[in-house]
Amino acid sequence: MADNIIRLADAPAPETASVPHNIEAEAALLGALMIDNRLAEDVQLKLRPDHFFEPLHGRVYEQILKMVDRNMIASPVTLRPMFEADEEMKELGGPSYLAQLTGSGAAIIGARDFAEQVYELALLRALIGVGREMVENALDTSEQVDPKGQIEAAESALYRVAEEGGSEGTVKTFAEATRLAVQMAEKALNTGGGLSGITTGLETVNAKTGGLHHSDLIILAGRPGMGKSALATNFAYNTARRYVQDMEDGIAPEKSAGAAVALFSLEMSADQLATRILAEQSGISSENLRMGKISQQDFRNLARAAAELESLPLYIDDTAGLTIAALRTRARRLKRQRGVGLIVVDYLQLLQGTGKGGNENRVNEISEISRGLKTLAKELNVPVLALSQLSRAVEQREDKRPQLSDLRESGSIEQDADIVMFIYREEYYTAAREPKRPIEGDDSKVHDAHAEWMRDMERVYGTAELIIAKQRHGATGKVKMKFEAKITRFSDWIDDQYLPEARG
Repeated sequence: MADNIIRLADAPAPETASVPHNIEAEAALLGALMIDNRLAEDVQLKLRPDHFFEPLHGRVYEQILKMVDRNMIASPVTLRPMFEADEEMKELGGPSYLAQLTGSGAAIIGARDFAEQVYELALLRALIGVGREMVENALDTSEQVDPKGQIEAAESALYRVAEEGGSEGTVKTFAEATRLAVQMAEKALNTGGGLSGITTGLETVNAKTGGLHHSDLIILAGRPGMGKSALATNFAYNTARRYVQDMEDGIAPEKSAGAAVALFSLEMSADQLATRILAEQSGISSENLRMGKISQQDFRNLARAAAELESLPLYIDDTAGLTIAALRTRARRLKRQRGVGLIVVDYLQLLQGTGKGGNENRVNEISEISRGLKTLAKELNVPVLALSQLSRAVEQREDKRPQLSDLRESGSIEQDADIVMFIYREEYYTAAREPKRPIEGDDSKVHDAHAEWMRDMERVYGTAELIIAKQRHGATGKVKMKFEAKITRFSDWIDDQYLPEARG
């Protein structure tokens, strides 16, 4: 056996001779697997045939797994027919090489260690391959070169290497799953009840959804002018602020109801978003901020709000025209480097798919994007909040409240999302249908119509509805919110009947 293994190790391979490998460990592992097939149950969770440096060993390993999967015994005798015509096996003396592999029964004791070493050496070779490809691509100076694309491709390749074997242990016993459920319930209890995920900062929304849950894709949709970007920004700020507060209070990061946030803004620039958040927190309208119409007191409030925001773990990427692949690469990097626990995308329809053709079907492209966002949420185990536009069908109905069918290119978005929320402000539509203002000499009908409109405006002024149209974890329904248009801030709505009685 030793002679044949030495012959394998010394086989000429000029380009790969110097890369990390251990032929002896591969041979010992295969021998152990053929002696005790039960070892395959543990080893195959992590080790694939292509992890073997020697292709023949990879083919033997693959056949062992196939036979074990069919509840057949994998031994030198049962494997022999499959390798009688194998040219590489013939060079080693034929199928008798399989029997040589089982020559040392002591290999059974260290089988798992051998498997671990084969796997780790395969990762090192993969890393070398990524590095070699990076160098070759960087040396290519043809006109088609795209340096930024090369960087993103290299990051994706490195992440794939880093995540190799990430599926190991995904099967959990019911006891483990139960412990996770109890931990979630404990977190909900410790945060005051009703919040098992990441906070939105609005108690009424938390009470309805339980917060934003890990690995969930949450779609927040609305027609232009409804304030979906403002609400998403509110959620992002509140989540990051809660994380800072929990850290100051000595709460462990894994038990925090807040999180660091990555906000991908494909519509607004970073400074526009910063202006919006400053307006929300200082109480100064963003219009006045942009035009400099502020007093000394306003400026002091602005400086105070800016100082508080400096330490906020809120990271804004305002790169326009991102593809879903590029967004996933950047999100992985932020997760790795900054530990982000919430990803916000504003908005879904501005992302691009990976299709090269200009005539790419938009419905298929949106399907790819929504699937990509859901995969990202599961892969990084963080909630992904994606904003979405609605079709114009809303405007043609008397009741302007959105429905699931109003989602643009809706099928896949609705299917992939764990929660679908619509933002609706009746005030927006009521203001748009203002009747003729009465002037002196107008008849009573004009006055009555305008008076009725004024009553409607008073009823809906400063209010908004969050319609939860789909929720895998709970019930659907509506949440009433307060909306301050000048500073684009949403907050909890408190009914007068719940206010404490005034004392005389």
